[in-house]
Parts: sequence; structure tokens; C-alpha cells
Amino acid sequence: MVLLLSVRTAPAADQAAQAPAAPATAAKAEAGKAASAKPAAANVPATTPAALAKPSPAKPPAAGTLPLGRSPYRRLAPWIMQTVDPMRSLGETVSYHDVVEVLAADPNLAWAKDTSFHHDVWTLEFKFKPVRMIWVDEPTVGGKMQRKQIWYMVYSVTNPGKVFHPVEDKELGYATSQKKLLYRVVEEDRPVRFLPEFVLDAYQRLSGGLVSDKRYPDRVIPVAMAAIRMREDPNRHFLNSVQMCRQIGVGQTLWGIATWEDIDLATYKFSVVVSGLTNAYRWQDKPGAYKVGDPPLTGRTFSSRMLKLNFWRPADKYHAREEEIRYGQPGGVDYEWVYR
Repeated sequence: MVLLLSVRTAPAADQAAQAPAAPATAAKAEAGKAASAKPAAANVPATTPAALAKPSPAKPPAAGTLPLGRSPYRRLAPWIMQTVDPMRSLGETVSYHDVVEVLAADPNLAWAKDTSFHHDVWTLEFKFKPVRMIWVDEPTVGGKMQRKQIWYMVYSVTNPGKVFHPVEDKELGYATSQKKLLYRVVEEDRPVRFLPEFVLDAYQRLSGGLVSDKRYPDRVIPVAMAAIRMREDPNRHFLNSVQMCRQIGVGQTLWGIATWEDIDLATYKFSVVVSGLTNAYRWQDKPGAYKVGDPPLTGRTFSSRMLKLNFWRPADKYHAREEEIRYGQPGGVDYEWVYR
């Protein structure tokens, strides 16, 4: 016990005197001291002007510097964006009508009866998120802010090209007095101009089993656009319905937001009617409406092909929440193409 105690309490100087370090051992010890001194020196605050300068703020990565396969936009699950089948048809490129302006003057002109009219038809690809809700503070006419619930829908449109273009091919294989021609339809890639309009058709139950309907056109609400963008994807550039009025190149995709306000919360089902996704149309003349001397197109009505998205809301008019909105309607279809 006495021997162990003397070893533990022996001064470092006495130990050095009793067992002097070899030259090689001393050199290793000095090297160890130098190595251990480096981290300590790094911890000492620098006094140079460069070290005292404030660090510059972090900058976003420049275009093209993201890792391969990475996108700056928020990734969405495959089922989030609903895809609409364009349901294109070659029959939309032709229609048959009497030229009533000519027949009103001479009903015996055969070439003016059941005449074919051909035109190009294009259709955009459309994807969307089901309707959602957000609260925003909106300025009023008097300059005060008013808290409002905004209904909105995020969507994207893509120009796939492939415009249907009728081309005169050859004459019929038999003689006709009108020299009618056969047409074939070819596909051409060309830019198209998108002029969108979003109308929300809402239906409310009334007493006695009656149903009323109201129409809400899309509104441009700048304060709502900023809030929706921060919620959906801060890195993506969204366009409102006015900004979206532009030409879309082949293969180009644009993202937009449609917004509505002051929706009657008694609405239990509604539809969003989207126009401008195609230039397909129909027209018809009301029999006997055109008279000799009337301006052209008198009695003629046109209807455009539009997309109708159906939703229902199994809830009451109190504390409306977006979780109550369902895509599709019981006993009906999720979407349909209509002429109106």
C-alpha cells in the first residue's frame, strides 16, 4: 500500500528525474503538443477585418445547379392532380347546314342545301386539384379589411399539339352535281391561344323540396393569389384567369388558379364549367328566323364545347371546410364535355 501511494503522489519532476525520456520519445511528445495546440488556436476568435465581417446571406441555387432528377417545385402524389380525358373526335371538324341566307332568296339552289363546313380543331390537356378553401383579408371599398372565405382550384394546361386539320383529298368515285370532295384529317403541331373562363354553378335546397341555382364567375383576387401560392407551392408561378390569356406553345405547360368568393354556404352540390380548352363548336339556324334583307347570322346560335367538373358537399351552411367537398356527384359522373 505504501508503495502505490508513493507512486501516485510522486511529483512529475521527480518522475522525470528517475526516468529521463529518450530523445525519440521527447520528439514524439513535442509533436503531440503541436498537434493538440492546433484546435485550440482555431477556437481563438480571429481579429482580422475579414473575420469580423458579417457573413453574406445564403443565396438560392442558380438554375441548373440542382442535383440531377431534382425539381425546385413541390412534389405531388400521383393521385393529387386529376386528369381529364379530352375525348377528341374527328366529327368535330365538320358540320352540315343549309345556307339559309341563300335559300331565303332562291329555295331551289341545291348546292346551298346540306353543305359541309370544315374547320380545324385543337384541344388542350387539363389537370386540376379538387376545389379547396382559404381565408384571406380582402380590402373593401371603404378601405377596411374584411375576412372572407375564398374557394379556389389549382389547375394546369398543356398544349400537346396534334391539331386536327381537314384537307381536301379527292373527288368522290361517282359523279355529283355539286362536285363534292372527300376530306382527310391530318394532325399538325402549332401553338394555340388559351382564353379561359371558370364558372361555378351552385345548387341549394329550399323549403318544399325546391332547388335553386346560382352562377359565380371566376374573380381575380390578388391578395388571395399570394396566400394560395404560399400554401400550394411558393416556388411555382401561378397565373390568374386574366394572366392566363396567352398563346401556349407545343409541349408548354402553364399553371393557374381560379378563385370564387361569396359562395352561398347552403350549396350542397356544384359544378365548375371550364371554357377555352378547345375551339370545337356547334351552330344551328332557327327555322324561318332569317328573312330576305335581314343581317347575316340572324336566328343563328352557336354553342362551344366546355368541360364540366362535378362536385358535391354533404354538409350544412355552418363552419364550411374544404374537407367536406367531394369530387364527383352521387348517381352522376365526375366530369363531362358539354355544349353550351
